[in-house]
Amino acid sequence: MRSIWNGAISFGLVSIPIKLVNATESHSISFRQIHAEDNGRIRYRKVCELEDREVSQSEIGKGYEDADGTIIPITDEDLSHLPLPTARTIEIVAFVPADRIDPLQMDAAYYLAAGGVPAAKPYVLLREALKRSNKVAIAKYALRGRERLGMLRVVGDAIAMHGLLWPDEVRAPEGVAPDTEVTVRDKELDLADALMDTLGEVDLDDLHDEYREALEEVIAAKAAGEAPPQAPAPAAGGKVLDLMAALENSVKAARASREAPPGGEAEVRRLPRKKKTASTSTPAATPEKTTPKKTTAKKTTAKKTTAKKTTAKKTAAKKTTAKKATSRKRSA
Repeated sequence: MRSIWNGAISFGLVSIPIKLVNATESHSISFRQIHAEDNGRIRYRKVCELEDREVSQSEIGKGYEDADGTIIPITDEDLSHLPLPTARTIEIVAFVPADRIDPLQMDAAYYLAAGGVPAAKPYVLLREALKRSNKVAIAKYALRGRERLGMLRVVGDAIAMHGLLWPDEVRAPEGVAPDTEVTVRDKELDLADALMDTLGEVDLDDLHDEYREALEEVIAAKAAGEAPPQAPAPAAGGKVLDLMAALENSVKAARASREAPPGGEAEVRRLPRKKKTASTSTPAATPEKTTPKKTTAKKTTAKKTTAKKTTAKKTAAKKTTAKKATSRKRSA
């Protein structure tokens, strides 16, 4: 990851060289402005109002517009002389519990990478100190021409810094809440609690940008010369006349959604083996036991008959041989 700022963390008398790296990235799809008639690109040109001509980037500087419209030029040299101790330093000013930070103040997030081998030891020291204290560090730093407020915390084995808005940059929620008097019954709160419990928790890694995926399908279809997919018709909306009924239906729908198998596929379960009853086992067992006995008996009888026949044949052969031998003796 490419660093966007190099400096140091000032931790008391300890200085930790670090590199600032963006911790987030945008996956949103961006569009170009085009001329609808011929798809020509629409470009913005930087034109000087006094000379009415286009100027290059090297000719462009900074200026502050006063209340009367007067432009006061400010050069990079002017900015380099600002008496800011945080120009190249993330200066830790306090350590506070994490719940003291209002999420409304959260801004961009960065990773702080140790700047070289000498920075490894103090970097790990600060990381372990933050872990053991269960606190976050509040710091000041200068980035992109202004001093900012930051919060340092541990993420895995790294130190992350969240840019914070200054307290006076967060608006008070005046005029946002309903100004009419509303009474909420305990039964309605119970149903709301039941709905929250039914929906339960979610693994944030399972969530994804469905709008971006649908947009990619539209772009792919247009690029292939096909008709883009059509979105389903939206459900007819209306005023909620019965809050209790709406909560009860929401709880039922959430429970049904939780009980349904993932991906819309039916859950495969092994059916239990059926137990054999007395009426079905007896007839099946009788022929199985009887048949082998009859077969064995038949085989035994056949063996005995064969043996008798063989013995009879041998006896007859012996008698014949004896008769032939006697006749030969007499003739001799």
